[in-house]
This record gives sequence, C-alpha cells and structure tokens, in this order.
Amino acid sequence: MGRRRKQPISCDAAEICREYLIYYQKTRQSGHTQIETIRRVITAFISYLEESRIQLPDVSIEHIDAFLTAFNRPYAKNTRCLYRSYLRCFLRYLYHERNLLHRDLATLVIGPPMFAKAKPPKFLRPHEVRQLFDRLPYSTACELRTYAMVHLAFFLGLRPGEISRITLDDISFSKAQLILRNRKNNEPVELPIPQNALKAIIAYIVGARPKTEQRSLFVILTRPYKPLSPTLAARYLTEALRRAGIAGTGYWLRHT
Repeated sequence: MGRRRKQPISCDAAEICREYLIYYQKTRQSGHTQIETIRRVITAFISYLEESRIQLPDVSIEHIDAFLTAFNRPYAKNTRCLYRSYLRCFLRYLYHERNLLHRDLATLVIGPPMFAKAKPPKFLRPHEVRQLFDRLPYSTACELRTYAMVHLAFFLGLRPGEISRITLDDISFSKAQLILRNRKNNEPVELPIPQNALKAIIAYIVGARPKTEQRSLFVILTRPYKPLSPTLAARYLTEALRRAGIAGTGYWLRHT
C-alpha cells in the first residue's frame, strides 16, 4: 500500500471541532449533555496543541499522553476512562474521516485496565419486595406521595432524579403512559405505566397533592409548593425501605 499523504488543514481547529461534533451527533445520536462534555474535552485538547505550537498533522502519542495526564488529573478513574474514549473517537475521526494525521493514534490511547466492580449493584430479593409493599403505608399525604414514588421507582425503574422531574403534562392517564423527558442521557422515552402504579399516582393526586398551579407531579406539601428535589425523593424512598426493615436505598428499587 502507498504511504498515506498528509492533507493540508483547510479550516481552523475550532471549525474542525464544530464539524466533528455535528458528525458525532449524527452518527451516535447523542444527547445535548454528552455533546457538551465532548466539546469541553476536544476544546481543551485543541487549546493544549495551540499553546504548545503543535499542528494537528504533527501530533504524536507523547503529546496526547501529556495532555491526558494534565487534563485528567482532577477526575476519578471512571471519568478519566470516559474522557480518554472521547479523545480516542476524535483522533479516529481526524485520521479516517479528515486525513489530518499520519497514523491512527486512537489505537495507542490506552489506560490502566478496568476491572469489574468489586460490589455489584444492590437489589431486593422477591421476599423483600413483598415485605416492602406489605408494609408500605398510605394513610397520610406524605405517605401517599411516597407510595406513588415507590411504585414508579420499582415498576418503571426510575431514578430518584427522574421521579422528581416528572410533571403532570408528562402523564397520559387515558393511555396509561409516561413520557420521560429529562433523563440522564437526555433521550426522551415513552413508558407504559402498570395499572397498580397508575392507581398509586391517582391516589396521591386526589388525596394528597396540594391544589397548586405548580406542574411538577411531586411537590412539597407545605407552602410554597415547590417541586420535590432529587435529594428529597431519594430520602423518602430510602425511608420507605427502612420502615419495611430493609437496609437499602432508593436505587435498589431501580436495580431490582
């Protein structure tokens, strides 16, 4: 095979970054949050090259290692691995799609080996699930609210943060359907609501939710009726487990 010819850069680094993000979003269907994180990593890499007076065609693995060492220093192991993968994808793009590098440096961007988690996700056993729902009270307004949240966490596998961000407009009671708009990956999804979970939501709205113009489904029960925060949602889920004699957290319901 002939030697790969070096193609001159036809646009500045900022333009390359912009075009790459458009390319990445189209090919990966990524959400806004992920795209902004990738933009931050790539922009930092380009700034490093500019400050070091290094042209893209002259980039070597030593330059990349030096950048990652400095950039990743404040972050945890998993975050470092993620940022490394974002840069690896960018390098692959520069070589295969733009022909701006002499070789595919992405294959050389490696990190320390990552092993499986020593502690797998916690979850409830069948008898603990029965125990939880058998001991789940629904007499007071606060208990009705927690009752509905537990059903959403268990039957739909929702995170506490996702539960706290549900609005009345997200629920179709006639279709028994929930549109989850604000997810961790920013990709909306439509979920069917099981009958028992729908009944728990209706019981909370009718018997506990304050009459307020606030559109959040779960709100503080005293004035001013503000949306329930993710932290409080997680706390109430955890307290429901503790009252049932289960030493777990709200995330156990999602994992289950």
